[in-house]
Amino acid sequence: MKLGIDTQKLPEFRKRGPLASLDHVKELGLGGLFFPTVLDMSPTLDTGELRDIRTRADELDLYLEAGVGKINPYCSAEAPEFRAVGDGDVILGFTRMIEASAAIDCRELWVSPGNFKSEYRGRLANDRFRTDVTWDEQLQAIEKVLLKLAPVARAHGVHLNMETHDEITSFEILRLIERVGADCMGVVFDTANGLQRAEHPVFAAKRVAPYVRQTHIKDAYVSHAPGGLDFQTRPVGGGIVDFATIIPILAKANPELNLSLEVAASVEDKPRKANPRQCIEINDPIWRAGHPDLDAEELEAYLALIDAYGERVAAGEIPDWETYEASQYGYPTYQNQSYGYHEALTFIEGSKRHIETICRDIGILLSTPSAK
Repeated sequence: MKLGIDTQKLPEFRKRGPLASLDHVKELGLGGLFFPTVLDMSPTLDTGELRDIRTRADELDLYLEAGVGKINPYCSAEAPEFRAVGDGDVILGFTRMIEASAAIDCRELWVSPGNFKSEYRGRLANDRFRTDVTWDEQLQAIEKVLLKLAPVARAHGVHLNMETHDEITSFEILRLIERVGADCMGVVFDTANGLQRAEHPVFAAKRVAPYVRQTHIKDAYVSHAPGGLDFQTRPVGGGIVDFATIIPILAKANPELNLSLEVAASVEDKPRKANPRQCIEINDPIWRAGHPDLDAEELEAYLALIDAYGERVAAGEIPDWETYEASQYGYPTYQNQSYGYHEALTFIEGSKRHIETICRDIGILLSTPSAK
């Protein structure tokens, strides 16, 4: 296993560009880069540019992962680059991205089912609760796109890996894999996103582990708040996700799996609002009706996890919402927007150190530059 980072969270990625960012990652003691789409390597899918990135990654002994993008057709207008790269044909655009990725031996490709819009609070921030189209209709449309792309994926030995993203449940992803085929589809397991669907991270890891081919390693603080529960990203090891239990589950299923940090981006890379929380309306009848797979046993374990963390906050062991948002604590100061390059590096280093310590303690060889 190697521990790397998603380019969206790597400070100064846009400023440095793909090639220089590979050197940056090596300097940080990380083991690779996860590009959300191959267009983040080359917006035009230029063969020479892509080959140069592959060559440099190999020279530095870094893993290189990529993706195809958000394949919910109800979101297509929000990502015109996918249509553009297909000269107006979205499916051709996705096909060209798959072919270009396979040509540089990136055969595990991220896909996502929708968007999260932080400007809205509560369930309407999620495409799952759109009012112009039901979530079932969106899932059916996603399945149709996957079935159109499946022959291309199979022809190139590629897996289209659906992320456990903000909108979708692990149960729904497993049903998509069953219908489309595990020979061309898998999972990008985001260790924290399932919390927004009231899924316990360990329960979810056990469900999807046989199909996990890529990861987003992320942690969060979830606690009771007006409207239900609030979700706030924290450094890995500083939230409620039990990585000491989850990583062995993933490693047993896929010993070659790469672990890609997805942590808080600096304000220079992604401007943020103060108080960047996400409300989980768990007590709302519409929200509850929208999660028919959620069973009593997992919900009880989920709420117990939240309450146990809340006790640590109440005891002053861990900063609460406002304290964390208003103070450094070695990490972000959200309200005055001073979470810049150096703060982001501190966030990354703390997260990295937590994963490395867990892997060392449980006897998993984590092949990163700092571990050699």
